[in-house]
Amino acid sequence: MKPLSFDTTNTLCGALFIGTGGFFAYQCLGLELGTGLRMGPGYFPLILAVILTLLGFVILIQAARVHGEPFGPIAWRGMMFILPAPIFFGLTVRGLGFVPSLFFTTLIACFASHRMKPLTAIVLSIALTFFSVGVFSYALGLPFQRFGPWVRF
Repeated sequence: MKPLSFDTTNTLCGALFIGTGGFFAYQCLGLELGTGLRMGPGYFPLILAVILTLLGFVILIQAARVHGEPFGPIAWRGMMFILPAPIFFGLTVRGLGFVPSLFFTTLIACFASHRMKPLTAIVLSIALTFFSVGVFSYALGLPFQRFGPWVRF
């Protein structure tokens, strides 16, 4: 019989999920849960915490069965463009408005890939901006400014 070995990366990931889910499940116990039809403030966070914990157990079991590939090099370019993009959006959406903020946020995030060409990034940003305005502004009728005070004349 061969000894049980665990994939280190998946074991750490599973343990992190279990710990995080357990922490938030414990925090939810002080809140009113309610029922499925009349949910209290702790009901939905508790469900999410339980799902996260169960996912952690699945990853932990999988770590004993399958060994993953070792980590490769860290994608610094991706992190330098993806991480600041939502921060940029949050800081500029009230001043610029939804349309320009979303366009520039998408444009920033596009350059996380080495293969993205400038023209493709611009076309993708325009398409995503039109789609988002159509869905959030017209279809859902959300009340936000399309263009903010920084770009009005």
